[in-house]
Amino acid sequence: MNFYQKVYVQRWEDPELERVSKVWQVLTKAFFQKIIGENAKVLDIGCGFCHFLNHLKANEKVGIDANPLPKNHAAEDVTFIHTDDLRWEMLLNEHFDSVFLSNFLEHLDNSRDVIGVLERVRELLRPGGKVIILQPNFRLLGPAYFDFIDHNTILTDRSVEEALRIAGFKMERKIIRFLPYSTKSRLPQNPFLVRIYLWLRPVWLIMGKQSLFVAVKSK
Repeated sequence: MNFYQKVYVQRWEDPELERVSKVWQVLTKAFFQKIIGENAKVLDIGCGFCHFLNHLKANEKVGIDANPLPKNHAAEDVTFIHTDDLRWEMLLNEHFDSVFLSNFLEHLDNSRDVIGVLERVRELLRPGGKVIILQPNFRLLGPAYFDFIDHNTILTDRSVEEALRIAGFKMERKIIRFLPYSTKSRLPQNPFLVRIYLWLRPVWLIMGKQSLFVAVKSK
């Protein structure tokens, strides 16, 4: 059992994963699907238990994670790859239309790894492809950012934006206050309440502790 398997076995129980899946069903269909479209080739790096990919409509869906457990949660149309290699040499360059990273970059060892991952993402994206990052924001969270033992690198909205520019991306959209910190926080667990949260944008200014970035691969 590797490090990440040990962490996530104790962090998530099956009933909670089912609730989280319902939350992601709403988030994916009501928000992220519109950004990605339905005919894209999509890569989810640090895909967790495949909640995002399982509910997404796409021509191709690939998930990568250092934890082997998601293999048992991936839908039939999701290709899951278990690896902790940050180069992902098994993937084709300029193949994907969108790459999704949710709560991933803070797990990396340092800022050099963050930029290295984003540079590799740029290689994997087709010209004009998009990277979509959902990221806990240290500037909004403070010490709570490290409430999870596997969080290593401090990132704010400003540092993520700078890293994207360094890696060769052009910012298309940024929402500094988007979602609450995690599904273990006060994000409504009822799908109906999640829809209301997404609709009531002023509430984001109170509860939003994660930032959203959509950036395009520069020429």
